Amino acid sequence: MTDTTSAKTAHRRHHWRRDVIELAAVFTAVAVADAVANLIGHQPGGPYLLIVSALALAVTAGFHTWWARRHSHAPPPHDTTGASPAPAPATFPSPSDTDTGAEAESGTDTDTGARAVAGPGRAQTVEGTALWRMRTTVRDVPGSLAVVCAALARHRVDILTLQTHPLARGTVDEFLLRAPARLPARELGRAVSAAGGSSTWIERADAHDLVDAPTRVLGLATRTALDAAELPLALRQLLGRCTIRSLPAVSATGRRTGAVTPVEGVLEETVMRLHDPSGGALTVERPHLPFTPTEFARARALVELDARLGPRVPRGAQVLTLPEGNEITVRRADPTDLPAARAMHDRCSDQTLRMRYHGPVQDADRYLDHLLGPRFGRTLAVQTASGRLVALGHLLWDGDETEVALLVEDDWQRRGIGSELLRRLVALAIEAGCESVYAVTQASNTGMVAAMRSLALPLDYQIEEGTLVVTARLDATPVRSLPPYEQAGR
Repeated sequence: MTDTTSAKTAHRRHHWRRDVIELAAVFTAVAVADAVANLIGHQPGGPYLLIVSALALAVTAGFHTWWARRHSHAPPPHDTTGASPAPAPATFPSPSDTDTGAEAESGTDTDTGARAVAGPGRAQTVEGTALWRMRTTVRDVPGSLAVVCAALARHRVDILTLQTHPLARGTVDEFLLRAPARLPARELGRAVSAAGGSSTWIERADAHDLVDAPTRVLGLATRTALDAAELPLALRQLLGRCTIRSLPAVSATGRRTGAVTPVEGVLEETVMRLHDPSGGALTVERPHLPFTPTEFARARALVELDARLGPRVPRGAQVLTLPEGNEITVRRADPTDLPAARAMHDRCSDQTLRMRYHGPVQDADRYLDHLLGPRFGRTLAVQTASGRLVALGHLLWDGDETEVALLVEDDWQRRGIGSELLRRLVALAIEAGCESVYAVTQASNTGMVAAMRSLALPLDYQIEEGTLVVTARLDATPVRSLPPYEQAGR
């Protein structure tokens, strides 16, 4: 017999007692009412007093009914005892789904079901939190990932996204975390290490990292398809903080560099070498954090896409009017501008070429193949109404840094062309996510120094043996809207 059945039996056993009590209450009420009626009814005005009393009782009963119906669906009163509602249970990704499943084999995201939150931490808002990217290696056994998630939950850390990268030994798990702002990265790393994670790497993240990996890869592929110059930037955004160098097969002086890489590429722990379709190699380095086979496959897919599409530069131009009234056109340059650029070199003085290339004047033409190639950066060209090329502005990817360089034909100097080109190059650098740009010139090149100062940015100056390096910091600069021809190339 269950407890419910026993309770019902006991309830029926004592039912007659309640009936007796109710009958006694009815008889008592009738006796009291009769006594009151006899006492008041024989008094002058007694019947009227009884009628008024009955009406008062009816009104009171009606008011009570209305009040009860109005508040029957009201929310429960606020608990002033300090007790908090029961926390929602923490949910963790199933070990079978992430450690050994098909998703782990392909390195895909497990965004849905990868949210681990401690009960009290579930009530915290976005304020007072920080975003972190974390990568750790766990043993490839069921339950190992769940232990890490439980350790994060105990520190009130929310797992926003999770990617798994299977290796020969163990599995690399990459997290995007939202943690309390007061939780330092060192303590977070210790908690993960205590839960079985090894080779843990943590860095700050921002709102851009909230985009899931497939969406981010598709966006990078679109940018690469529109502009060949986007490939190094796409690789950097795909792989995180890393250094990318493009090594040509032949140097600017005509010597072979030996930068030959197989078409399938080479992966060596923290170094990734990819075959450049235009010749040479793309070298990607990331200290202290080995690349996974999944990252290598994604990077190689972007390079293969670039190879299949061939050379491409977005078309478009913008016409500007100089202070003296002449019109010039600013556009993206590409290798087809090589003859016009060489003709401009011929019209430039030796002093102008020497300030630009910092070497023998006769070697100036050799640099144009490198500068006009989209793999090494972006180049803006300025041409007159007659179609003559009179200025070039270069934005060059130099590993972790970005260089800007200008060349303006002598007859067109001191007209604001250099400042306009530099402003546009800096805007492109900001759009590319660069933290700073630097210009290498001579201390006597007052025109380049004036152009850098016209940017109204924080500048750092370094002089070594007559060479001046001016660095402009862009991290605190708002992104300026680009002209239409530049937006089309993004």
